[in-house]
Amino acid sequence: MEKQLFLGDEAIAQAAIDAGLSGVYSYPGTPSTEITEYIQASAIARERGIHSRWCVNEKTALETALGMSYAGKRVLSCMKHVGLNVAADAFMNIAMSGVNGGMIIITADDPSMHSSQNEQDNRAYGNFAMLPVFEPSNQQEAYDMIYEGYDFSEKMAYPVLFRITTRMAHSRAGVVTRERKAENKLNIPGDARQRFVLLPANARKQFKVLLSKQDEFIKASEESKYNQYFDAPNKKTGIIACGIAFNYLQENFPDGFEHPVLKICQYPLPKKQLTRLVDECDEILVLEEGFPIVEEQLKGTLGRGIKVHGRLDGTIQRDGELNPDKVKTALGKEVQSYYFIPEVVEMRPPALCVGCGHRDVYEALNEVLKEYESPKVFSDIGCYTLGALPPFRAIDTCIDMGASITMAKGASDAGIFPAVAVIGDSTFTHSGMTGLLDCVNENTGMVIIISDNETTGMTGGQDSAGTGRIHDICKGIGVAPEHLREIVPLKKNYEEMKAMIREEIEYKGLSVIVPCRECIQTHAKKVKAAKK
Repeated sequence: MEKQLFLGDEAIAQAAIDAGLSGVYSYPGTPSTEITEYIQASAIARERGIHSRWCVNEKTALETALGMSYAGKRVLSCMKHVGLNVAADAFMNIAMSGVNGGMIIITADDPSMHSSQNEQDNRAYGNFAMLPVFEPSNQQEAYDMIYEGYDFSEKMAYPVLFRITTRMAHSRAGVVTRERKAENKLNIPGDARQRFVLLPANARKQFKVLLSKQDEFIKASEESKYNQYFDAPNKKTGIIACGIAFNYLQENFPDGFEHPVLKICQYPLPKKQLTRLVDECDEILVLEEGFPIVEEQLKGTLGRGIKVHGRLDGTIQRDGELNPDKVKTALGKEVQSYYFIPEVVEMRPPALCVGCGHRDVYEALNEVLKEYESPKVFSDIGCYTLGALPPFRAIDTCIDMGASITMAKGASDAGIFPAVAVIGDSTFTHSGMTGLLDCVNENTGMVIIISDNETTGMTGGQDSAGTGRIHDICKGIGVAPEHLREIVPLKKNYEEMKAMIREEIEYKGLSVIVPCRECIQTHAKKVKAAKK
């Protein structure tokens, strides 16, 4: 056992390695990216041959992880909160099949939307699938929960949904590590065909098994060392603090709690402790990072007249992250401000790197689109989304991964001309290929620009599944070769790029243009590494 300084993400990764991990399957997404990167960089993981290559998207990652679990191995699958939407089909059905080798699914939620398009709280997915959810309050708990979570998963024969948020993922603390375990041996369960072949006859039986497990999940929460009841003399208000919110509560009571506190870091909700808190206190304050998940359940299941305060009644604002000051305000304490930020200071928005190939693409596209009355550009999730900001203001939409192509198709079908989709290479292989097939099948009159920088740039330059393959993928899907065009986005090719965009807009069918130039950041890293 030794103590190390870890990010929350790093603590999770090290715990998984120490617990006997055999593989991690993920798609990059802030704030979960560093978990997989840590395992990729780990000498121990390399020595053990732990699988750690990036997957094409979160659905393929979770399904591949299930295959490893089916074989009896311990596996980790990591994604940001919106990634679980992509993997939801697999996730909901894994709740029906259960697992063999221990499986932990990381959902890294992003309250305040630091780098996301929504604030969803994926504890709701845990309730939806009726699966156990772990939510650590600090980095040490994150390590311990992962380390012990594999035993828990194998004992229950179900996956664990492990929820962290941005502050937990990206803040550091000292963590005591534990003895490293050996990996599991190959072991196929004897009832594999009944459990993993979800034909209706089997699925109905498996659903009854899942329902019968609920009391066991609740009992495990009631007995969990991560769910603690702290008694205190002032019974006017009882406080429920979930996950990292417990940390913020502690900061406001450095000398000990004045009110009874129920710390919840493992779900389903521990009914015995909840009942005790409600019986002993006049009212309840719920502190939780994200949606009012516990608050809603509490109001829906108690059936009593006790007041419950939290996000639903405005005691805590409905949007944004929690922090110690917001908790202090909810407790009715005065918040002192020590720093004044002058109004003249404004936030500086991010910008595309100087020399980025996306810049050349947007400049050429904007120039050509000035020639048309009402063009619309549908974009996607990636660093090229910054084309929405000045000086380009080049895109009209950004909704979810892959939606650029499908939205542009729908707009074209509605009569918008020209309809242009801009998507990156990694996003294209993540979830753009199926939309392209729809366009090919109807030869939709639109232009798709796959701006290929040969990396997953937005999350730090991870490998892109499409590097060197975009042209062949498009050709294989059925794009007409004469309207599948490539160019290097450089100033010397500016006029040629404009002419190419103009020609393909005027073509009344489907066109795909692939401007391809390596990301300047990953190129710089390669040059620097070569000099060492």
